[in-house]
Amino acid sequence: MISAKYSWVLNNQKPDAGFFEASKKEKISEAVASLIYSRGIKTSTELHHFLQTNLENLHDPYLLNDMDKAVNRIRRAIENNETILVYGDYDADGMTSASIMKEALNMMGAEVQVYLPNRFTDGYGPNESVYKYFIEQQDVSLIITVDNGVAGHEAIAYAQNQGVDVVVTDHHSMPADLPCAYAIIHPEHPDANYPFPYLAGCGVAFKVACALLETIPTEMLDLVAIGTIADMVSLTDENRIMVKAGLEVMKDSERIGLQELISLSNIDLKTLNEETIGFKIAPQLNALGRLDDPNPAIELLTGFDDEESQAIAQMIDQKNEERKEIVQTIFDQAMQMLDQTKPVQVLAKENWHPGVLGIVAGRILERTGQPVIVLNIEDGIAKGSARSVEALDIFQAFDQHRELFIAFGGHSGAAGMTLEESKVGDLSQVLCDYISKKQLDMSQKKTLTIDSELRFDELSLDTVRDFEKLAPFGMDNKKPVFLLKDFKVSQARVMGQNGAHLKLKLEQDGQALDLVAFNMGSQLQEFQQAQHLELAVTLSVNQWNGATTLQLMLEDARVDGIQLFDIRSKASSLPHGVPILSQEEQSKEVILLTVPDHPQELKQMTQGKQFDAIYFKNEIPKNYFISGYGTRDQFAGLYKTIYQFPEFDVRYKLKELSSYLHIPDILLIKMIQIFEELHFVTITEGIMTVNKEAEKRDISESQIYQELKETVKFQELMTLGTPKEIYDFMMS
Repeated sequence: MISAKYSWVLNNQKPDAGFFEASKKEKISEAVASLIYSRGIKTSTELHHFLQTNLENLHDPYLLNDMDKAVNRIRRAIENNETILVYGDYDADGMTSASIMKEALNMMGAEVQVYLPNRFTDGYGPNESVYKYFIEQQDVSLIITVDNGVAGHEAIAYAQNQGVDVVVTDHHSMPADLPCAYAIIHPEHPDANYPFPYLAGCGVAFKVACALLETIPTEMLDLVAIGTIADMVSLTDENRIMVKAGLEVMKDSERIGLQELISLSNIDLKTLNEETIGFKIAPQLNALGRLDDPNPAIELLTGFDDEESQAIAQMIDQKNEERKEIVQTIFDQAMQMLDQTKPVQVLAKENWHPGVLGIVAGRILERTGQPVIVLNIEDGIAKGSARSVEALDIFQAFDQHRELFIAFGGHSGAAGMTLEESKVGDLSQVLCDYISKKQLDMSQKKTLTIDSELRFDELSLDTVRDFEKLAPFGMDNKKPVFLLKDFKVSQARVMGQNGAHLKLKLEQDGQALDLVAFNMGSQLQEFQQAQHLELAVTLSVNQWNGATTLQLMLEDARVDGIQLFDIRSKASSLPHGVPILSQEEQSKEVILLTVPDHPQELKQMTQGKQFDAIYFKNEIPKNYFISGYGTRDQFAGLYKTIYQFPEFDVRYKLKELSSYLHIPDILLIKMIQIFEELHFVTITEGIMTVNKEAEKRDISESQIYQELKETVKFQELMTLGTPKEIYDFMMS
């Protein structure tokens, strides 16, 4: 069944004439202007500012708290030949943040070392033992954290007590109590009024680089683009400016390692955009930190050794493939563990790789629409990640039950946790009780904003290029989503590994467009046959064999009214997990597998029920619609034949009689039953005798004959009728 994953909200905001006039001056279409207006940009000044992605519009880095203090301390360290440690994070944002800081310090002639913590041995954020090693063994006297540190109280206090200053650069949520660092540079710091609070870690590091170098180091913007997109922060204001510029820098990047990684990913630099980073480059870098030591990423992003960079790129690419396999294996195992009776899923197992559990939880959430916790169990300790729906604030739900956890943190939609294995069973109950107490509607779907409805004659490559003026797209600047309806699916096929994805050809008023639907391959039959289908899509460009075409990408799909699917052909398979129709079955989605003997039986099965979808397999054990209900000649031939015999054993001679008369045996049995009902014959213990003195009667007088005629017509409908005709009959 095709069911919407989201609750659709069609945008109805329309700009006034003045805004459209301003949009003409900016050389954008009314459609694009309407979209921008709906996203909160209401004046000509705001419109101009949004469209002018000039690096000159970046905010002054010295507006950040402690920037002057940090810059002075770093410069002093460089002058005194102090060894500086850049301490980062194990994800793509942390890798790029550390690389930016390293390059800025190298350009100034600093003695610098870089360390990215191992998530499995060091954990997230400042680690006291690591700090101790670098202070005692590497003679580090200044530590600069990037993409972390704002909550690293113990480690930072240790360093400061050792006479080693710590400069924190971070963007994560500000705690009430800040660490006693030498300087804290954070866009949300309460003692500053920075104009844009949504920088990624790499954005904060870049701001420090700008201040240190007293210029905008444009060659680092490719790293800013990678980290910002990977961390899914707001792509507005200066994030949008830096990412847009960074994507252009990346197309001509001189980073050997990055070039190699791009080559291994089969990325066309001409079409490189934010999606390329989000779906290819960032997952590769993140895979390294999820599965292994993340530090080779620094050499990949900043090194100049061709052979080493190539080797690291190949290793990272292999790690990403390994990550994909691990995720799929755990996902498949976890899906087999779902408890359909509960509104939440708590899934725990030994030997699940802890580095990918967040990804798995996200995929299960997307598939089930339920809050999910995925945990790895090792030595009696369960550790993993949770993902939740909008209706359930999972952080709040667990915040009053801290006693369950060894460690716990997160926000409304996601959380990480460590607890004793014996307490895993309590997690589900806590969430179920919370849902019940708060009377939460768990059926509530996440909202999908539809920017506008478009017809096929409004869609072209020029349309894509027009809307690309709003790129790069991301958080708070979503890629436009459009509504399509009143079309037909002229072709449908599966593609990808194991037929995981769908490719459809849609037609409207003589114009055809291709659509790709990821992870929808299992619904091939549904999309082929759905009536009144509505699609929420984004626009993309497909380049294949030298041709450039418009391609639609499916975001969501829904059907107005009941869905009726014809799966009567031998090639059609039964949909997974859908129950068989019966009188007791109360599901909204059912399969009519076997056609009952009598029409009334079918009507009784459907009486008083409301369905969302019915799949018609319509298997018929006895095909009376093929044999028919007997012709006058067939009845005459039967009577003439049996009249010649004083007695006829129907137990043993039936098949011979069927063969002789060329009448299918199932019909022959009915004809004999009709003869018996009309008293033309008598059957005793299998022996049939002709009643030669029987009154002459018409075959139509037989009730069995009338029922047979009705059965034939019924089976003809179930076999040859359209799903709509069958449904109308069932519900009549």
